[in-house]
Amino acid sequence: MAALRSVKVMNVLFADARRTVGMFSPIRNFRTGVKILSQSGDHQAASFFKPVEEIMLPPNTFKNKVAFITGGGTGLGKRMTKTLSSLGAQCVIASRKIDVLQNSAEEISQETGNKVHAVQCDVRDPASVQAAVDELIRVAGLPDVVVNNAAGNFISPTEALSPNAWRTITDIVLNGTAYVTLDIGKRLIKEKKGAAFLAITTIYAESGSGFVVPSASAKAGVDALCKSLAGEWGRYGMRFNVIQPGPIKTKGAFSRLDPTGTFEKTMTDRIPVGRLGTSAEIANLVAYLCSDYASWVNGAVIRMDGGEYVFMAGEFNNLVKVTKEQWTLMESLIRQTKGS
Repeated sequence: MAALRSVKVMNVLFADARRTVGMFSPIRNFRTGVKILSQSGDHQAASFFKPVEEIMLPPNTFKNKVAFITGGGTGLGKRMTKTLSSLGAQCVIASRKIDVLQNSAEEISQETGNKVHAVQCDVRDPASVQAAVDELIRVAGLPDVVVNNAAGNFISPTEALSPNAWRTITDIVLNGTAYVTLDIGKRLIKEKKGAAFLAITTIYAESGSGFVVPSASAKAGVDALCKSLAGEWGRYGMRFNVIQPGPIKTKGAFSRLDPTGTFEKTMTDRIPVGRLGTSAEIANLVAYLCSDYASWVNGAVIRMDGGEYVFMAGEFNNLVKVTKEQWTLMESLIRQTKGS
């Protein structure tokens, strides 16, 4: 009840503040005369949190190890592959588009000096997954690292979704991750070989989100899959962890989720560190979680989003937009409520 009263008081105070200073829109647009007092959009925090592009782990961390990365030919997956390859891994990348994979494999191999193999795979099809894993074993052997990165997503009002649209996303994200994990996992158990599994999901797998409901549902399922297997298959020498990235600007993702470029600034405004994430930052965390340095990390779901999730969850976090002048005004109003 006390919290409810506080909310009601603050609502009244903001209404009074709007009338007092002539504000005509939400907090971020406070004005007095022609002087804008808003603190939004300046992103000063970004100067404190500059991204580091260098690889953080020692050279040869993955020497003599095999890494299998789905969706490894483009975007985040490509950067993960480059990082693992630079650290000595023999990488095998998989997706449907073999020409894209081959170009990426050749490019990364030339840059890192380590062989990268391209294997065609449609993760929605168990037979295709089985054939891809057969080829993985033929060219490189059973993997030490498995990164389930293949994904699909688009924005849409949920009432406009067809059954096929729902099936397309859940088949790639949830079923695809399960097919790859179960196929490789069963072979590892049979051969008594351990491995580190990692899945890339999203912060809204935890919170849910409108307009990307198939993705949110499927990613939540992936989180549950990995946590479940972390408990069951640790005895076989397998670890399972999850990274939930916040917004990372990659061509494939943003072309479907922000086709007009309208929401990029909105996303940045709600990230406390004042910027989007980078592929290099995600790749460094991927490498750590899949390395022997993280051998005691199992069943973890790690949010990497610059604080976006907690900022959106906090009831009063939007008060960060209030200026010193406005706080002075509101403090005087709050004092007037004492005893009421």
